[in-house]
Amino acid sequence: MKNKTKLTCKTGLKKDIINKEIFDREVALCQKLSKENSGKCAWGKCKSCGVIPLLYKLHKGELLEDPVEINKIKNKIYGND
Repeated sequence: MKNKTKLTCKTGLKKDIINKEIFDREVALCQKLSKENSGKCAWGKCKSCGVIPLLYKLHKGELLEDPVEINKIKNKIYGND
């Protein structure tokens, strides 16, 4: 019988699903593409992108849900602070 636990964004939340090297490389790629393409890449606009919150979830085990907190982190990463 299948597990009837409701699947959520916090289900199985663990730290270091991706290691620091991969996290840093992917963040650097976001920074590079954002700078080269005026705040967007092939996936969309950095302002509304979910890649940074996803990377934080997979590496740091933190679920970023507060829009203000997400914007602070994105601004820090993209050099807009």
